[in-house]
Amino acid sequence: MPVPGNRTPTWAPDEDDGPDDALLTVRAGEGDEEAFAVLVRRHAPALVRLATRLVQDRAEAEDAVQEAFISAWRKLPEFRGQSSFGTWIYRIVTNRCLNILRTRKPQSQLEATCQLSAPEHSVAPDRITEGRAAIAELHHALAGLSAEQRTCWVLRELDEQPYAFIADTVGISEQAVRARVFRARRHLTEALGAWR
Repeated sequence: MPVPGNRTPTWAPDEDDGPDDALLTVRAGEGDEEAFAVLVRRHAPALVRLATRLVQDRAEAEDAVQEAFISAWRKLPEFRGQSSFGTWIYRIVTNRCLNILRTRKPQSQLEATCQLSAPEHSVAPDRITEGRAAIAELHHALAGLSAEQRTCWVLRELDEQPYAFIADTVGISEQAVRARVFRARRHLTEALGAWR
C-alpha cells in the first residue's frame, strides 16, 4: 500500500503474497494464529533490518521486533484499522528501538569497531583497514546523535521514507522531522568531514 509521497515503504509486501494485510489483520484480531504468522513472515525481515540500522546490534534488533510482534498480537483485538498493519507494526518497532537508544549507555569506539563483520578475503588489507576505520567513525558519529535524530535520519536516509510517514511513525510534526533530519545531516557531515 503506497504511503504519502508516492513511495512504497520498504516493508510493503508484494501484491502476489496471498491475502492482503487488512484481511489478515482482521482474521488475526479474531484469534487466527496462522493469519498472524503470515503477517510476521511478511513484515519481520524488513523490520529486523530497520531495527538493526537503528540500534546497531542484531540481537537487540531481533529482540525489539519479537517484542513488537508479541505486543501487536495482544493488542490486535483493539486495533481499529486507522492505519495499515504495516504502518502500525513499523511504529511499534520504531518506538521500541527509540526506548533502547534512550536507555543505552554510550558505547566506546573500540566496542563499535569490534562489532564489524569479517572482511572478504579478496579485498586488499589497506582497503580493509580503511573501511573499518570509516565504519568505526560512522558508528561514533551516529552515537553522537540523539535517539530522535538518529531515528528520523535512519527512516529518511536509509529507509527512504517520506517525511509524512516518519512524522506519523515517530509521533511528531513533519516540520519537527525535517528539523531533526537536518540537524542529523549537519552533525554527520561535520563528524565525517575527513572522509569526504
